[in-house]
Amino acid sequence: MSNAKERKHAKKMRNQPTNVTLSSGFVADSGVKYHNGGRKPFQSQKGKPHSGTSRQRQTKTSHHSLAESDAKEQSSSRVTFKKKGGWKAGPEGTSQEIPKYITASTFAQARAAEISAMLKAVAQKSSNSLVFQTLPRHMRRRAMSHNVKRLPRRLQEIAQKEAEKAVHQKKEHSKNKCHKARRCHINRMLEFNRRQKKNKWLETHIWHAKRFHMVKRWGYCLGERPTVKSHRACYRAMTSRCLLQDLSYYCCLELKGKEEEILKALSPMCSIDTGLTFAAVHCLSGKRQGSLMLYRANKYPREMLGPVTFIWKAERTPGDTSESRQLWIWLHPSLKQDILEEIKAVCQCMEPTKSTVCLPDPLLTPSQEKSQTDLPTEKIGKKRKWKDDEENAKPIKKVIGDGTRDPLQPYSWISPTTGIVISDLTMEMNRFRLIGPLSHSILTEALKAASVHTEGEDTEKTPHCWWIETCRNPDSVSLHHRQETVFELLGGITSPAEIPAGTILGLTVGDPRINLPQKRSKVLPNPEKCQDNEKVRQLLLEGVPVECSHSFLWNQDICKSVTENKISDQDLNRKRSELLVPGSQLFLGPHESKVPILLIQQPGKVTGDDQRGWGSGWDVLLPKGWGMAFWIPFIYRGARVGGLKETVVHSQYKRSPNVPGDFPDCPAGILFAEEQAKNLIEKYKRRPPAKRPNYVKLGTLAPFCCPWEQLTLDWESRVQAEGESSAASSPGGEESSLRREVVPRAPVPGRARQLPDDEGTPLNGSSEPKGVMDADGPARAGTEGVVGQGATSSLLCVLRSRKLLRQLSAWCGPSSGNSRAAPRAPGTGQQELSREACLSILDRFPKALVWVRLSLLRKGSPEPHTMICVPAEEDLLQLSQDRLYCGPQEPKHSDPFKSQIRKQKKKKLEKRRKRGCAASEGLAEGDPAAGHQPLTLGLWSGPLPVVTSHCSRVLLGFVTQGDFSMAVGCGEALGFVSLTGLLDMLSSQPGVERGLVLLRPPASLQYRFARIVIEV
Repeated sequence: MSNAKERKHAKKMRNQPTNVTLSSGFVADSGVKYHNGGRKPFQSQKGKPHSGTSRQRQTKTSHHSLAESDAKEQSSSRVTFKKKGGWKAGPEGTSQEIPKYITASTFAQARAAEISAMLKAVAQKSSNSLVFQTLPRHMRRRAMSHNVKRLPRRLQEIAQKEAEKAVHQKKEHSKNKCHKARRCHINRMLEFNRRQKKNKWLETHIWHAKRFHMVKRWGYCLGERPTVKSHRACYRAMTSRCLLQDLSYYCCLELKGKEEEILKALSPMCSIDTGLTFAAVHCLSGKRQGSLMLYRANKYPREMLGPVTFIWKAERTPGDTSESRQLWIWLHPSLKQDILEEIKAVCQCMEPTKSTVCLPDPLLTPSQEKSQTDLPTEKIGKKRKWKDDEENAKPIKKVIGDGTRDPLQPYSWISPTTGIVISDLTMEMNRFRLIGPLSHSILTEALKAASVHTEGEDTEKTPHCWWIETCRNPDSVSLHHRQETVFELLGGITSPAEIPAGTILGLTVGDPRINLPQKRSKVLPNPEKCQDNEKVRQLLLEGVPVECSHSFLWNQDICKSVTENKISDQDLNRKRSELLVPGSQLFLGPHESKVPILLIQQPGKVTGDDQRGWGSGWDVLLPKGWGMAFWIPFIYRGARVGGLKETVVHSQYKRSPNVPGDFPDCPAGILFAEEQAKNLIEKYKRRPPAKRPNYVKLGTLAPFCCPWEQLTLDWESRVQAEGESSAASSPGGEESSLRREVVPRAPVPGRARQLPDDEGTPLNGSSEPKGVMDADGPARAGTEGVVGQGATSSLLCVLRSRKLLRQLSAWCGPSSGNSRAAPRAPGTGQQELSREACLSILDRFPKALVWVRLSLLRKGSPEPHTMICVPAEEDLLQLSQDRLYCGPQEPKHSDPFKSQIRKQKKKKLEKRRKRGCAASEGLAEGDPAAGHQPLTLGLWSGPLPVVTSHCSRVLLGFVTQGDFSMAVGCGEALGFVSLTGLLDMLSSQPGVERGLVLLRPPASLQYRFARIVIEV
């Protein structure tokens, strides 16, 4: 036998027990005979007599003999093989002889060893699989894992034993914790604080995170839109029901000081030309809320900072004898830094001071977190076992931070000259907005005025000492009853729009969690509450009395006490469970929390003549820490919750600019446009070239941004160039020709024709683009002019003079009656569209934009960045002949960058062949001769040409908000147009067709007619 066969046999037999002999077919020695089935050699009786003594000695040394026999068998070269037909000789011709007799005891002993080894091998599991997992797959059933009777009967006993083992039994869970509570982080508050280091959370964040798509904006984590389809439902809520929004991320700046000093400092930042100022009579008394536009000091109409709302503290308050006044300025978080720095400069408040305002604790450092939780070896993100250390454990406070500033920066400043103190009260109050006609009905149902403590009640142990002191003052109690009466009258009013705009009502209410209904329901206005028609009529005409606008919310010490002494939900539920009658009203008496709030009426739509008052509602201001306590009761009364998307829709239907996207002359608006263009560029590049529009061939220079600065400059140069040519050709003429000299006519399509495809050159006359931009393409080109030039010279501005806007609104309307014509702006003494009137406006606002509304005549749904163009004479002529004419089409443009992109691809392929795929990433850096970065197919790369004359129709402006309007049943858009271009168009159009423009989306060649309206 060869050595290979011996090794193979040895490998097969190495796992067999030493006292077991299996028929292997090998014989170690032909002269040695085996008997009894064992491996002990049998010797004949001639050599040694057989006796019992020798047999016992032979048994004792059996183990040693077996080892020796195995060694001999492994080393033997004379073997036999068991082949077909019996035992035959091996390679050397030897054979095995069968023993003539066996000894029963020895044979049984050898077989017993074999049987025990077999049983041991069968009983020992070679894997961790269960019994039912050893079955073939076609015999397995899912129920076998928990039902033993599903298994075959031969395996049921083994499976029953496996099921009885402790390893497979279910763990006994804690009865006081649900499945959700066992999975959550053991230090939940610490984990939440850690996750707020970059973007702060509102008090309603966890509620929103379960139901909304969350986004990170302006230093906060905010809900953008609901996860369910609710666009139409939210519109119905704003129109006929109630929509609830959390505006607690809005910033509040407080100014304290003498009234004269505050008004003197803030007067350079606003202009009476745009509307009311801080010195408005109704606002100064604290009766109404005001709104205005803030500019840098003495820079009107340029260098605009943003829109704000403000409220003054009422002058006559019980127990207040100080001469200082308080002013709250509410603003968007994106505007805070610029406005705060400017207010500090005009008020000369540069010295930080320590205020008494209870501000949120700064976020804990990692060392403080370890010392506070006593978990030095474990990470925060992992699950940790609870360690009971009651002596060293410290309670972890919830962080309510400000996402607009660094916690280490000061939050209060004082002026040594004027005595004005500026404090940053951001996130010190919650602000909820209820929009819709049922908003005040929800307020009156969810909130109840606080009960007045009498002398007989036990008020010694109550933590609300400030309310006890208030109840001891008869004047304060009388004022509280008057506020309660006015508040109850609101429940019977049909809509908040009936109340004067900006009305302020102060009130102290009880804990709204006590009156929480068991099921969610919808409230309706109750006319029975306003039986006194005289009081209701007085409320609708004059608003809330001045003294009723007082609220303890202005006192920061009281707000701090209310926040710290709030009854927890756990204690409140425990007391509710101890009631004798389940579900009955819980009465806490003097221990009930008293919460001061402010109710501010929001007027809704205030411009135009149609749908006035749409979107009106109430804003609720309340102390921090009480957000969820008021949020849930409002929802249980039928309010639907909206996010940032609903805020944009609300402003669009009100036809008012949205902050900060619709403020192109504001630093926050410029930054917002840059970020939006960057996101749209990245989204555009993620799609393959065949699945995205080619904006170069569509004639769209800036599909993702609006180059406002270049638009105004192009119109200025256009007017000057054509004015000089008109003056040279016809120095004298009638009034119409003089008007053309100042405000020239819109050119026909032949003047701004597109070059044919075979030429393939842009309109600036050069055969190739002068420069090539980076990957941002048109977005970069459109924003460079706004940021670079606007930040230094600040030439761009938006016309916000109410007098001039009324004048333009009257000019935009058609001169004859028309069913589709927009109504003329009311007013007397309006000038006619003439040369002198246009000159006077352009002298004051040479490079200005005008906020306009666009209503489509026929079908079409505009979208953001839609181009507003001037119709040509033949377009108006064809429309007058055929009223169903939808509009002209833009001829397809050529792509001058196509050859450069092909060369760029060839260079990339050559680079990859030479250096591999890794070198393709550094193509722009590795080729210094090229001098530009890679081009993007479909986007205009390089400096933008003249935007006004790039297409067949002259560009007038851009749309910033646009969609199908469910309010009017057609497409509507809001945007800006150039003031110079608007006057040019109005002067060139006939009276009947005056105010008609063309709209073209960025990814379309079809123009559609729309009417331009300026609402004041």
